[in-house]
Amino acid sequence: MNKASIASDIGGEIFLTKVDEFVNWSRSNSQWYLLFGLACCGIELMQTGGPRTDIDRFGAIPRATPRQADLMIVAGTLTYKMGSRLKLLYDQMPAPKYVISMGSCATCGGLFSLGYSVMKGVDKIVPVDFYVPGCPPRPEAVTEALLMLQEKMKKQKQFSKPKQQVA
Repeated sequence: MNKASIASDIGGEIFLTKVDEFVNWSRSNSQWYLLFGLACCGIELMQTGGPRTDIDRFGAIPRATPRQADLMIVAGTLTYKMGSRLKLLYDQMPAPKYVISMGSCATCGGLFSLGYSVMKGVDKIVPVDFYVPGCPPRPEAVTEALLMLQEKMKKQKQFSKPKQQVA
């Protein structure tokens, strides 16, 4: 039998792929993000999930519990008092987990950075994958960060054996 006769018998109902590619495709198209709006950037985060920008079309669904979220979008001014709670929620998220820092305040303290209680960036307590600049950032910028995160997720290796080097 040649390949053409096999393909006609199957009828296009079977897909061959690697396990890593299939898992990464499914994970990248179902980004469940933890709702973590702290200040005015939280309003823009709500707008991003609204009908005009509609990040649901990429599979990004808001979750209110960290145990079901694989993405945390930190939107707004983070204080030291709230930092311990953010770290606790981050630790409760299942692995692999990702963080997007949304807005100037979450990234570096923004215009409130001179305040004694304002943390000078989310990356001081949790690792950040993508930064979205702006005060407040546009919903399109958040959508772009989600698309970039999808590309990062698609390139990850989880089940493949590392190649052994021959000495």
